[in-house]
Amino acid sequence: METNNRTRVGIIMGSASDLPVMEEAAKVLKELGVGFEMTVISAHRTPERMMEYASTAAQRGLQVIVAGAGGAAHLPGMTASVTPLPVIGVPIKSRNSIDGWDSVLSILQMPAGVPVATVALDGGRNAGILAAQIAAAADPALLERLAAFKEALKEKVMNSIDSVENHEV
Repeated sequence: METNNRTRVGIIMGSASDLPVMEEAAKVLKELGVGFEMTVISAHRTPERMMEYASTAAQRGLQVIVAGAGGAAHLPGMTASVTPLPVIGVPIKSRNSIDGWDSVLSILQMPAGVPVATVALDGGRNAGILAAQIAAAADPALLERLAAFKEALKEKVMNSIDSVENHEV
């Protein structure tokens, strides 16, 4: 399998406590052979770092940014406000969140002109898959790997049918 491991996806999170959710994006990108970088950027505590990262992401060769945040969850939207790249928001159920709803709504309710694609609460893996799909629009080899990935998901379901149908209750 030939892969292009140049860094194409930026994975950012509001704090190190978000790593268990966000590393799921990294794992699936690695599985698919998509290069990525990962770091901590706080929209509230390091706004200058966020502005620098987001405003230079395209120049540095990134194609998409995956941004995870809990609580008020401003990182995805603020990142989207200063980059022309697609941003995927991952709402994270943090210890100070309102059962995750504050994060979900903060990322979903973006104003016109500043879209953020949003995955499910704690949906790091789906964010990684979506980032790969965006990158695959211009990469036929990655598109083939994604098709094989999806076929493997189908096979997993098909292989489980007999065990479920023959399960005694």
